[in-house]
Amino acid sequence: MLRYLPFLLIIALTIYAFIDCLNTPEEEVKHLPKVIWVIIILLFSIVGPVVWLFAGKKRSAVGGARPAKTRWVAPDDNPEFLRSLRQERADDEDTGKDTDTDKGKGKKDGEQP
Repeated sequence: MLRYLPFLLIIALTIYAFIDCLNTPEEEVKHLPKVIWVIIILLFSIVGPVVWLFAGKKRSAVGGARPAKTRWVAPDDNPEFLRSLRQERADDEDTGKDTDTDKGKGKKDGEQP
């Protein structure tokens, strides 16, 4: 079983580099077109993937991670969402609609059960 380990590691490295190359945007690929990198990775099973991982794409300053393009914001931290809720509540009060707590009970604001 141990004699197959180097072969499996080479296959795993090649598959990882191949998928990484395919998923990398064209503007982040360095030195050669993406198609040429794919051919190099597939033809040169040990050297191709290693060269791709070290020289094939642009790396950011922090550990090679790609910079985040957008940041997810929770609804309670999103000022636009909170503003829309305030506007919706003001519109409901202007039209005399039931509030959220009174919906389905048939009561208006200020009425006792």
